[in-house]
Amino acid sequence: MKKLVTIFTATVIIFAITLMPEFAADALSQPPGFPGEPDQVPIDGGLGLLAAAGGAYAINKFRKNRKAE
Repeated sequence: MKKLVTIFTATVIIFAITLMPEFAADALSQPPGFPGEPDQVPIDGGLGLLAAAGGAYAINKFRKNRKAE
């Protein structure tokens, strides 16, 4: 078992070392820059549902507190 783990570890290390120059070359070939404009997120439907749920919860709590008194 120990021999198998050693062989596996050595294989992974050798594989990583051989691929490293390719990844480094890709990273260095592109000049750094600013990202583009962020995508706009529509918040109409979700925000409306959240507001309606909050309002319903508030009315429910108000009615329960009123009955308790």
